[in-house]
Amino acid sequence: MPALVEQLHRILPFALHGRISRVAGLTVEARGFPAPLGALCRIHCRQGAEIDAEVVGFRGGESLLLAYGRLDGVRPGDGIELVQSSQIVRVGERLLGRVVDGRGRAIDGKPQPALPHRTALLADPPPPLRRARIHKPLGTGVRAIDGFLTCGLGQRLGIFSGSGVGKSTLLGQMARSSTADVNIVILVGERGREVREFLERDLGPEGLARSVVVVATGDEPSLIRLRAAYLGTAIAEYFRDAGKHVLLLMDSVTRFVLAQREIGLAAGEPPATRGFPPSAFAILPRLLERSGCNDRGSITGFYTVLVEGDDTNEPISDTVRSVLDGHIVLSRELAEGSHWPAIDVLRSISRSMPDVVTPEHRAAVQSLRQSLAAYQSSEDLINIGAYQHGSNRDVDAAIRLREPLLRFLQQDSREQSPYADSVAAVSKLDRMKNEAV
Repeated sequence: MPALVEQLHRILPFALHGRISRVAGLTVEARGFPAPLGALCRIHCRQGAEIDAEVVGFRGGESLLLAYGRLDGVRPGDGIELVQSSQIVRVGERLLGRVVDGRGRAIDGKPQPALPHRTALLADPPPPLRRARIHKPLGTGVRAIDGFLTCGLGQRLGIFSGSGVGKSTLLGQMARSSTADVNIVILVGERGREVREFLERDLGPEGLARSVVVVATGDEPSLIRLRAAYLGTAIAEYFRDAGKHVLLLMDSVTRFVLAQREIGLAAGEPPATRGFPPSAFAILPRLLERSGCNDRGSITGFYTVLVEGDDTNEPISDTVRSVLDGHIVLSRELAEGSHWPAIDVLRSISRSMPDVVTPEHRAAVQSLRQSLAAYQSSEDLINIGAYQHGSNRDVDAAIRLREPLLRFLQQDSREQSPYADSVAAVSKLDRMKNEAV
């Protein structure tokens, strides 16, 4: 009963109307329209067109709105009405294998799926003490991750890289090969040309069959790009609450924050850190904390961060890294050397790995990471032939182990590697090192 009373309090009277008083840049101002923040509205242009919009703020007794489409034809005095005071989205099993836009409408040329269930677009994260502990590994099918950066069911990791270093290829590889029940792929601010390439080349028919893809391209309004991230997360929550293990892949958090920057500045927020308003960073924990485990299922999240100038210490990267449970760094130097996936193991970490792997696996990984670090510290001497064999036992072992270790860390994007095979290969490499020493 309390839940029903709370829902009733959220419902505003029907037939709430107002008038457009001003349009300034991206912002529409409406007078006599006391709709709540986040409400969905509809502008009725006098030439007959209808434009959906959302309330994003208030100023001087007027409501500030941003449109879901172009504002061509809007004039002062045009009418506006409330459509939905609290945003609810439709979800269901028939979303599997489908591609939808940021508003949940099918864009794959097939009929709109019949979706019997509804859920809140902006749900609260699971309460801290109701989250199940992360104790089981999730196989991604990528050896470098499963072997050295093992991810647990319900964990959240960031993938940090510059442009063109293989983020989309890595996401598609995980979607095809992971042991999760369902994939939710969110493409925020993607180039329109690359959407079909990702679906057909990276994700493929086998990946799409057990996935839901939410797309908001870079030319769409900032509200649609923001909403795509929330919609994909809400769909993931539906499948998690149905008892599924969900793999949530979002590309990218950076474009999500840039969309919020546009909205915040249009609503009158002052720019703070490097031109970002405070809300741009405040929304990140509210989105990222929605992933994780509850008492029914799990959402394991991989969120890409497009770092500016390959600088992983810029503000968005710092904020995301402080919220997530680990980070995977893609190196441009490795990519330029045709090392795929271009995962820099030494700069990456999975904070939940100690809880999901055996002590033997953890010890083997620590030993191999030490070998990688030893080789890296002496690499310049080795390359110019100045290193004398026998000077350092650890470096000697690292040199002998170099080729088999690189073969393990490199993997073709179409190659699938079961989790158990990756763990066994790590143990074998560690034995090879011990024999070399």
